[in-house]
Amino acid sequence: MEQRTHTTHDGKTVIILVPTGRLDITTAWQFRLKLQECISRLSSHLVVNLGQVNFIDSSGLTSLVAGMRDADKVKGSFRICNVHPEAKLVFEVTMMDSVFEIFDTEAEALGEDPQAAAPEPVPHAADGATADGESMAGRIVN
Repeated sequence: MEQRTHTTHDGKTVIILVPTGRLDITTAWQFRLKLQECISRLSSHLVVNLGQVNFIDSSGLTSLVAGMRDADKVKGSFRICNVHPEAKLVFEVTMMDSVFEIFDTEAEALGEDPQAAAPEPVPHAADGATADGESMAGRIVN
């Protein structure tokens, strides 16, 4: 497993982990220990690049959830990027893609890609506007 250190423009140290092969019952425990070590000893900010992980099972997902919780406990961040297409299906089927912060590229996960800026939120009717952004005040109701 590759491990790199990155310093962001605002001075945060981010650990980038790049596991390879399978993240399953045979490798998840070791990976979980690596996440714990990084968060407790090096930095509370982690990016896990899954570009070289072609298989992930529930044990692998559990280790990722545990890492995210550990980072949250110390007010850190836990981001996943570059999910291999074969592993991406597992995130989608389990709906874990809505639990994790998942980015297409490592640069986006590190906050270095200007294209990765969050889109403007669409106002909701409860905010005084319709879904298309038109003001409710501008509509006449018969």
